[in-house]
Amino acid sequence: MPTILVFHEIEDADRWLKSPKREELFGPLGYTVRTFVDPTDAHRAGLIIEGPALDVFEQFMKSDAAADAMKHDGVRADTVRVLLER
Repeated sequence: MPTILVFHEIEDADRWLKSPKREELFGPLGYTVRTFVDPTDAHRAGLIIEGPALDVFEQFMKSDAAADAMKHDGVRADTVRVLLER
C-alpha cells in the first residue's frame, strides 16, 4: 500500500478542510486521506494519502473529476507537489 504526501496552496483553509470532495472521490477508490494545514500560513496545506495502488492515484489525478474537486476546494493546482514514500 503506497503512502503519498501531497502539498499545495489553498485559497481558504476552512473551505478546504470542510469540503466533502476528498472522501467522495478518494473513498470509493480505497484511499484514506489525512489533512494538514501549515500553522504559520493557512494558505499552505497537505495530505497524507494511503491506498491500494500508485497507478490508480496517478490516473485519478489526471482526471477531470480531480481538477473539478481541486477547483471546488480552492486548491491552486499549479502548486500541487506529490512525494512518494521510498
